[in-house]
Amino acid sequence: MKKLLLVFTTTLLFFSLLTSCEGGPAGPKQVELKVFIDQPRFRKQYTAYLDRFAEKYKKEKGVEVTYNLEMPDTNAGQLLRTRFASEEGIDIYSCHAMNDLPEYTKAGYAEDLSSQPFVNKLYDNIKPVVTVDGKIRAVPLESLFWGIVYNKKIFNQLNIKPALTVSELKENIAKIKAAGYIPFLLAYKDQWIPQLLLPLTVGGFLNSEYPDFIDNMNKGRGSFADLKEFFTIMDLVNANGNKRPLDIDANLGNVEFASGKYAMYVQGPWMAQGFLEQDENFEFGVAPLPLNDNPETAQINIAVSTCLCVNPKSENKEVALALINYILDENDSSAFYESLKFNPLAKVHKFETYPWVNTAMTYVEQGKGYIDPKIPQPVKDESGAVFQSYYLKDMSQADIINALDKAWKSSLK
Repeated sequence: MKKLLLVFTTTLLFFSLLTSCEGGPAGPKQVELKVFIDQPRFRKQYTAYLDRFAEKYKKEKGVEVTYNLEMPDTNAGQLLRTRFASEEGIDIYSCHAMNDLPEYTKAGYAEDLSSQPFVNKLYDNIKPVVTVDGKIRAVPLESLFWGIVYNKKIFNQLNIKPALTVSELKENIAKIKAAGYIPFLLAYKDQWIPQLLLPLTVGGFLNSEYPDFIDNMNKGRGSFADLKEFFTIMDLVNANGNKRPLDIDANLGNVEFASGKYAMYVQGPWMAQGFLEQDENFEFGVAPLPLNDNPETAQINIAVSTCLCVNPKSENKEVALALINYILDENDSSAFYESLKFNPLAKVHKFETYPWVNTAMTYVEQGKGYIDPKIPQPVKDESGAVFQSYYLKDMSQADIINALDKAWKSSLK
């Protein structure tokens, strides 16, 4: 019995040691996430946030997360496609929400995130930007809110507010002129600046009075002539600006607007640094561009560029999804977005933004914002040139409509 007991005890100890070596509590499980983000200028901020997630995840789940973080300086889109083609196991990647997300979704590289907790935190008018085929495919990161910029000092001095209708705008213009200021800065030497009138006009109408415009154009049965008041705001802006706008490019436009002579500029807040380089105390706001006397057409253009997706083929999907949700963490997300100087995109975002962002946000929070319309790039390119010609009276309204219709039809081919 003693020998039998000794053999049994020895055998039990052996199997106990074997079990301990093979699958016992040998420390936390390790997971390496392959993360591809096309924003190398923010490496410090992303690294700090990923490290914070790893610390939190290890504490809560007992899993040690490490990263293979790739942040290319150039050719990011091409590199990402190469990674997918060679099946290198990318777990999370960034892409352009408007331009690239539909492509990656179609190719099967964007996980359906519709049921993830972060979705309910997004502003309602942000959700469509990261929605493809009716499903949320990404968490948005970088965005722009734009329309027109206006000189706060002039508006405060004259006790006027940004207009939401053309009639209100005409009243403001009269007061601005009477005070000796120029209502609008026109800087049309660079074609991309007059081109800005296209997405603002189409976007405002698309999200109010002409919701089927882009669908009709893409089906080959629409025309810019369908937008009955397409030229109303363009004519009003052109008639109340400086002379010789084709002599002023973007850089000179910064100098001119910061000089304080102009009340408004059809431009985006991406020019903020240029204004402040001329006058560090220059104060400006961002407001919608009114298109007619329906205030619903006056809305802020919301353009979301960078977003983060999860690869459905990820072998670490549970951890990847946890990280995606952490991007909009209730406690840590605000500091992260603030460190990147990105705009608030979700209800959990509570941080001090730039003053001009705040002015735009007041409209967005009221639901007066629309997603940047999907206009084919050839149409945008054509619009810049023809709007210059229209200002010079070298082209009629009918000529402009024909040119833009033709460019759209050509892009469909």
